[in-house]
Amino acid sequence: SVNTLGVELKHLTFKPLDKSYVELKDVFGVKVKRRRSAGQETGGTLLGITLFQCKKKGPKLKDHAIHFNNMSVDHCEIWFKKLKEILSSFQNRPKSLKVFVNPASHKKEAYQIYRDDVAPLFQLADIKADVTITERKGHAFSILKESNLDGYDGVVVVGGDGSVAEVAHGLLLRAQMDAGRDTDSMFTPVRATLPLGLIPAGSTDMVACSVHGIRHPVTAAMHIIMGHHQEVDVCSFSCLGRLLRFGFSAMFGFGGRTLALAERHRWMPPGQRREFAVIKTLANLKPEDCELSYLPCNSLLTKTSPPPWSSLEEEESWTTTRGLFLNVSIMAIPCLCSMAPRGLAPNTRLNNGSMALIAAGNASRSEFIKHLKRYNSVNNQFSFSFVETQTVWAVRLRPRSQSSWSDDIAEDNGEYDSKNTPIISSEGAYPWNVDGDLLEVPSELLIRLHPQLLTLFGVDIEEAEEAHIKCSCI
Repeated sequence: SVNTLGVELKHLTFKPLDKSYVELKDVFGVKVKRRRSAGQETGGTLLGITLFQCKKKGPKLKDHAIHFNNMSVDHCEIWFKKLKEILSSFQNRPKSLKVFVNPASHKKEAYQIYRDDVAPLFQLADIKADVTITERKGHAFSILKESNLDGYDGVVVVGGDGSVAEVAHGLLLRAQMDAGRDTDSMFTPVRATLPLGLIPAGSTDMVACSVHGIRHPVTAAMHIIMGHHQEVDVCSFSCLGRLLRFGFSAMFGFGGRTLALAERHRWMPPGQRREFAVIKTLANLKPEDCELSYLPCNSLLTKTSPPPWSSLEEEESWTTTRGLFLNVSIMAIPCLCSMAPRGLAPNTRLNNGSMALIAAGNASRSEFIKHLKRYNSVNNQFSFSFVETQTVWAVRLRPRSQSSWSDDIAEDNGEYDSKNTPIISSEGAYPWNVDGDLLEVPSELLIRLHPQLLTLFGVDIEEAEEAHIKCSCI
């Protein structure tokens, strides 16, 4: 009865003709079903109602239509209204979203992905979407920084890791501004007030894969519609006491140099540009001379406990190494992707209250390439004598040589003694790869972990789907 439906609304099950059961907690939409002739947009012969269910198959979530036949107008109207009422009562399910679409992302398919795969599902779920097609880098950031966000239940970004990084930083910086935090000091950040949804439309989509386990726009959309919330740890990046940005991961050395070179060749197609940059950086592989310090984690503290930032001023709390490094990675999340199904940092989780520090010391080119190839296999990518991993709360990296490598100079100078020759700079800026975005830092960079600072629409994933993509350049 309708009364029973109202009382037991969240535990109600339907029994379709195939005798399977449908729980309302898995339903996200309902429509009146009618038969219409060609070209007819309204009216039609009443057939019953249709429920739209979220079904899980492996890491994928899909929408599934279930039809209930009933020719009674009164019955269908009563059930339709009551079901709408029930669905609107579920907590965490958004009703209004601010959506950013990056039309230039990867193969320029982001708008098509949103229009064809995501928008129809939002419409079925009665979600109002305020869509902005971004026109330039920083467009979404400026809107988040300046606009009133009170009317939204969440923010969604359709794009790659660069777009995700921009929107995440914008959300978190807006939260600090609203809370009156001084970002030019060693402040303790506050949490972002709105959850962030990620629709993958980039080349690697590491953040999206880490919370969905798969690059699948419909799965991402269903996590948003169903209100699945996942708290995630976030890093802050500071230089000379000033906040530069928030993010999830960073690479210095090979990772930063490769991205910097790719950015200087943006006239190339994206795939060709990335492979060119990897090949050329490997061909001219040279170590970075730097001082690497880290604040080790105390395993006795819980994952939600704030790190003891008073230890930042106590040098004896830090562990410091000076030497040559081919690459240094700092990851607050696993960074899953098709080319690294176990993740770039498989020993960390989305919200375990720590970062993974992975330091690849000086080695031959062939040994370093073996290390890179391991990311795409089931073998341990860290089982090399020159690779060291640590679980940390903070990292401080200070380059000890002038650094800004020019690819033109590298081409002309021929062979290098990569074992002993650090990169020498003429510009004094050091390239970092932060969430796939190029960040040029003039001196020492301080990276701190902030537990569960941001909420994403998704769930914790142990491992991405099996890799189908190989990095052909190595």
